[in-house]
Amino acid sequence: MRASFLMNDRIYLRAVEPEDMDIMYEMENDPSMWDISNFTVPYSRYVLRQYIEGSQCDVFADKQLRLMIVGKADHRILGTIDITDFVPLHSRGEVGIAIHKDYRQQGYATDALKLLCEYAFDFLSLNQLYAHVAVDNEVCMKLFTSCGFVQCGLLKNWLQVEGCYKDAALLQCLNPKK
Repeated sequence: MRASFLMNDRIYLRAVEPEDMDIMYEMENDPSMWDISNFTVPYSRYVLRQYIEGSQCDVFADKQLRLMIVGKADHRILGTIDITDFVPLHSRGEVGIAIHKDYRQQGYATDALKLLCEYAFDFLSLNQLYAHVAVDNEVCMKLFTSCGFVQCGLLKNWLQVEGCYKDAALLQCLNPKK
């Protein structure tokens, strides 16, 4: 087993802290991110504070896990990565990732997704992770497939974006050790 999870030479993943509220507020309320999420209204600082205070940072207790993606050199927040819809009985969860607009296309999402997969499979012993990705989101499709996710389904008219429906690929990554 690895001596240290959630860290590589460029980034580390850590639990959400109260000081993260401003960056979370900015990212959660960025309209350009709404089409890849299921959110329909902006988040208030009050709701975010309740989330931070109520989270046990335990995927088994919370049925979700949010981690901050942090640059190792200067400790700047680069984004967030989540396991949501966690189902302990079936040992699976959905992955979501959001990189702040200032840090996209620099490989941080790939680093974070690889670290999350290692943690989920090697430490938490999950059986599988999955993601829903709009088929026309080439960057996101490339991200997940480069990290070992394979398309196992197509969901027709799954996402509504600006009044139009889009298909979504169901991407899945199975624990290679199970």
